[in-house]
Amino acid sequence: MSSRVREIFTDLSLVEKIKRRLPYLFYLAELESSRAGKIGMEVGSLREKIIAALLIYKFGEQNVETAVPITQPEVDMLLYGKPISVKTITGSRFSGVKLIWTVDPYKAQEFRENYSPYCDILLIQIAWGKVGGFHYLPLEVQQDVFNKFGRNAYIKLPKRGTNPRGVEFSKEALLALVKNPGTYSIEINWQRPKIDYNPYKRWVDLWREE
Repeated sequence: MSSRVREIFTDLSLVEKIKRRLPYLFYLAELESSRAGKIGMEVGSLREKIIAALLIYKFGEQNVETAVPITQPEVDMLLYGKPISVKTITGSRFSGVKLIWTVDPYKAQEFRENYSPYCDILLIQIAWGKVGGFHYLPLEVQQDVFNKFGRNAYIKLPKRGTNPRGVEFSKEALLALVKNPGTYSIEINWQRPKIDYNPYKRWVDLWREE
């Protein structure tokens, strides 16, 4: 669907910039969402904004729509009118990537029974101190893997009696998606940069303005 996304991964100059800048920007997002050394849940929204900003930088603000209704829980933004979902995973293993967030086991079961791949996915694997990646999973790749696995093997439901807060891709399905020949990937060396960050400076400066 959103075939224009491929242009990010074939633009060699932009690929090199992503390799350099993405770890810096994601680490800055962690600093901005941290309190007492712990990263808050809002880091997810900041990461999403960073990816949206990348699309705006590449394709222009007029072609990226970020005000997506909450009635489309899988969609984070539109590129040329086509839906895109942004997902992140932390660590070297391909597991724990949510399809939807819910603690209701009945809603989780209903979701699996009715699910089919709907939109392109941008998946960022964050692996500090190691090599991770920035992956584009086209809709057609998802449909192919989904059909091969079947919904029960493609989707992992939360275990009853636990509170994992969501329905996930199975580890095997996610790995198959990333390794699929139709997937586009950029290898990212996730090294934390040195940043002299003061969370209050911007606000203090604004208070100083007349």
